[in-house]
Amino acid sequence: MNKSIGQIKAEFEAAEEETLPLLFAEYADDARSGVQNLLVRYRKKLEKLSAERERLRQMRQFENAYGQFDYICGIDEVGRGPLAGPVVAGAVILPKDCDILWINDSKKLSAGKREELYTEIQEKAVAVGIGVVSPERIDEINILQATYEAMRRAVQKLKVAPQILLNDAVTIPQISVPQVPIVKGDAKSISIAAASIVAKVTRDHMMKEYDSVYPGYKFAQNKGYGSGEHIEALKKLGPSPIHRRSFIGHFIADV
Repeated sequence: MNKSIGQIKAEFEAAEEETLPLLFAEYADDARSGVQNLLVRYRKKLEKLSAERERLRQMRQFENAYGQFDYICGIDEVGRGPLAGPVVAGAVILPKDCDILWINDSKKLSAGKREELYTEIQEKAVAVGIGVVSPERIDEINILQATYEAMRRAVQKLKVAPQILLNDAVTIPQISVPQVPIVKGDAKSISIAAASIVAKVTRDHMMKEYDSVYPGYKFAQNKGYGSGEHIEALKKLGPSPIHRRSFIGHFIADV
């Protein structure tokens, strides 16, 4: 007796990636349109997974180039441009056999996907460090130096000492670990991409919390960036304690 399409669909949904080809062979001659549609759908899924593994293989090019090191650390930051909130850096050491699919530059991912990957990175990484520098400190030393400081703090928070740093485009002063600056590194290195996700999600969470403390600026939505609504609120309400005074002089006086 033939299995129902519902039963076959359940088999496909429960199948591991490596067993899908067996199901393709088993049901190749089943002429029912519902079964053939399942075959098409899951072949596309398998092709998508194969393409993703190839993309990740290419994103390991720098990690492979420095494969003599056991602890390769990716570094990235988020929050250079906002009018409010901290600058946050992430430092991530991934295992050599890292199998986290869909890691990418955080800007290319949806908020939901970033949250999923953030959790998976935290679970599977060898070490994760996060560095946060306040708006007051940004005003004191300027955003570039504050970014470097956040990166140094992130490295210091790692539970394992990195042997080499892969950085998104910069060379961090006052650090003794060998460094490799990579332009657009968050799209080229899996370690930097992981760091970008950790930094982005961490800062987004902070800005959502600030939104409840300082209502009116819509920090949960704009994350401190200069959206039209944010600038209007800034003019109406004046600066909050987390606004960067050195950034908002163009919008309000007497800061």
